[in-house]
Amino acid sequence: MALDPDEIERYARHLVLAEVGGPGQAKLKAARILVVGAGGLGAPLIQYLAAAGIGTIGIVDDDTVSLSNLQRQVIHATPDIGRLKVESAAAAVGRLNPHVSVEGHAVRLTADNAAGLIARYDLVADGSDNFATRYLVSDTCFHVGRPLVTAALGRFDGTLTTIRAHETGADGRPNPTYRCLFPSPPPPGTVPPCAEAGVLGALAGVMGSLMAMEVIRAVADFGEPLVGRLLMVDARAMRFETLHYGWDPDNPLSGDADRRSRPSP
Repeated sequence: MALDPDEIERYARHLVLAEVGGPGQAKLKAARILVVGAGGLGAPLIQYLAAAGIGTIGIVDDDTVSLSNLQRQVIHATPDIGRLKVESAAAAVGRLNPHVSVEGHAVRLTADNAAGLIARYDLVADGSDNFATRYLVSDTCFHVGRPLVTAALGRFDGTLTTIRAHETGADGRPNPTYRCLFPSPPPPGTVPPCAEAGVLGALAGVMGSLMAMEVIRAVADFGEPLVGRLLMVDARAMRFETLHYGWDPDNPLSGDADRRSRPSP
């Protein structure tokens, strides 16, 4: 996919990187990325994907902008209060990079619409703020065969990993699913929501930016993705650690029992 003169100047700092260059930038331009959530994680994620030249960004969020969002959801501004987040985010992308197309989906992901939405995109980046959506997205990505970059925020900590559970690793074993890492959601009420627990605003910027980096690396095809690795960030100690995890043969998506129950092709 060719770049026009304006794009060549806009992405000049990418084009001189040997790991990206013209071919990588063309891949970014051709990519269709679905972002789940235009909140704390989604705000910086969307901005950096747009700045990088991702051709089409889909945004799923049924919420509106509130004043309490603005401490961390930096893609929105005070005049956007009361506006749909997908509309506010699309307007911000338009101001940042007119070469990027935004597809807004002002809906809540459900078991009825998730597969149809996710299948329209090349890769999913999930910044949702609840466990029901997180597990729905990860399970659906497995079933429709889409890679997933997923992150989560705590009060002063964050996590990030990439799931390519529909593929096998270099050792021939299946890549781990999200449920290999976290088999099931915590019981309701055991993890307080952001409104009760609080969250450090700048941490959302760090984790959302790391999500964007992981997406860009996957699309432009350079570096080592966080498949089978959970990046953990502690903002109080400014400590980054990596936990390695693998495929669990007992997981309900691609485990041995599930694979034995599937009909032969």
